[in-house]
Amino acid sequence: MQRVSQKFSKCQRSSAPIAASSYIYKGLCQPQLIKVATSMLFAGFRRAFQVIDRFGIQNRIISTQIRSIMSLSKTITFPVIGETYEQPTGLFINNEYVKARSGKTFDVITPITEEKIATLQQAGADDVDYAVECASKAYAKWKFTKPEVRARILYRAAELFDEEREVLAKIESLDNGKSLDCARFDVNLVVEYIRSCAGYCDKVDGRTVETGPDHLTYTKREPLGVCGAITPWNFPLLMFSWKVGPSIATGNTMVIKPASATPLSNLYAASLFKRAGLPAGVLNVVPGSGRNCGNAILQHPKVRKVAFTGSTSVGRGIMKGAADTIKKVTLELGGKSPNIVFQDCNIKQTIQNLITGIFFNGGEVCCAGSRIYIQATDEKWYNDFLQQFKEAVEKLKVGNPFEKGIYQGAQTTPDQFQTVLDYIKIAEKTNLKLLTGGHRIGTKGFFVEPTVYYDVPQDSQLTQEEIFGPVAVVLPFKSIDELVEKANDSEYGLGSGINTTDINKAIYVADRLEAGSVWINTYSDLQQNAPFGGYKQSGLGREMGAEALDNYTQVKLVRVKLNKPEL
Repeated sequence: MQRVSQKFSKCQRSSAPIAASSYIYKGLCQPQLIKVATSMLFAGFRRAFQVIDRFGIQNRIISTQIRSIMSLSKTITFPVIGETYEQPTGLFINNEYVKARSGKTFDVITPITEEKIATLQQAGADDVDYAVECASKAYAKWKFTKPEVRARILYRAAELFDEEREVLAKIESLDNGKSLDCARFDVNLVVEYIRSCAGYCDKVDGRTVETGPDHLTYTKREPLGVCGAITPWNFPLLMFSWKVGPSIATGNTMVIKPASATPLSNLYAASLFKRAGLPAGVLNVVPGSGRNCGNAILQHPKVRKVAFTGSTSVGRGIMKGAADTIKKVTLELGGKSPNIVFQDCNIKQTIQNLITGIFFNGGEVCCAGSRIYIQATDEKWYNDFLQQFKEAVEKLKVGNPFEKGIYQGAQTTPDQFQTVLDYIKIAEKTNLKLLTGGHRIGTKGFFVEPTVYYDVPQDSQLTQEEIFGPVAVVLPFKSIDELVEKANDSEYGLGSGINTTDINKAIYVADRLEAGSVWINTYSDLQQNAPFGGYKQSGLGREMGAEALDNYTQVKLVRVKLNKPEL
């Protein structure tokens, strides 16, 4: 069977389905035939049905079974460019795409045109229970798998993600609505982070505790067991990697529920981990509703930890739900981050940092720099800067992500699209000063102009509440004390930015900001080996870096009584 799979892999790389069929057909029993042929589709073998046709009339029963399994996929065409790919539509449990036990399905639409992309199987509590049981069974072996073996699988997964980076980016753009450049940026971070996690596999260290000559005392870090993850729709693949990477690296198994609005890349990515050699049950992907599927993960007694990225309001519910079974939680929640501009900044670089801070990914970023504080001790400089910022924002191209030159794509969900428009209405009703933008673009798709209001009061709803869209407010300041007070006047504390050429000033202000990340002369500049997380109501724990490993391990103390040996 292994030799057949190896031969099949060679044929797959050379795109020779008829040659592959001869290897599959000869000498295989019915279950083997079904297993290999099914794997063809979800390993990216896009002409699998030609192989089925080679089976012939005498294999009609087998062919019917294979076609039934392969019905859990759909050929999807990317708009504008016309390319196609094969999208898995089943739940990914125990290294197989399967149907939901309830038989329920749900539709996924693209925010670009508001049209249906695919119909997927919808996981319920029974499916989650099955996934957890598979993950629990796999954990018994995966926990004791050597670090170098786990690392080898993760390195191979990173290679496959790298090879498939264009397809993955296009899936993200289609499903999420973000620009292709933004999606490519995401995939690059995913590849680098999975590689980083591979490097951490053999670095989960304990320590020796000095307790005198009569004892040997040491600690070790052990995995938690089955971990659950609930991820958002703004960065589907990136958040998938932030949960799956450290979990697998430290010896845990995982059941992950992607956002029901954007599950496509997660389901596709699962097949890449399977191809990388990840054992059955270690990774399970169960798309479904938060109320049903998400709660089933949260309440399952065998799930030892839940990692969640999303809104602060839902994060509070996650904490409460986890209390029933005393689960560990990692929460990466909302933000209303300040991006600070001093007069001595590099203006060109600073304007780019402001644009990145609020309009990257259509403003659907938890750490978006949506509160822009600009030094106004020199009124002329302040007004000139606003004018240059306005001109730069108005050059941004918004539209179909698959068209050339697009910087900002569509807002991801109809609800979020409406939320952004509602905040624009609030701005109009409260007579906020509009610098630029403030309108929907077109009548089809969820597109909004990059929008900036200026001289906005500190107590405005647009200053205090997370909008999660391409809307920024500008607030002037005239002293550092005033700046620090206003910047920290928020329930959130995720990110922050400082733009200045005075390093002393930058560090002074950075030390006084209540934020998990401070970016100086850059913004949202993530690094795979550096931690990311929030202060205050922006979350608990850290993603990425060595700190992420702490979220997926627990400390065990071992103490040995030593006696003087006798000969």
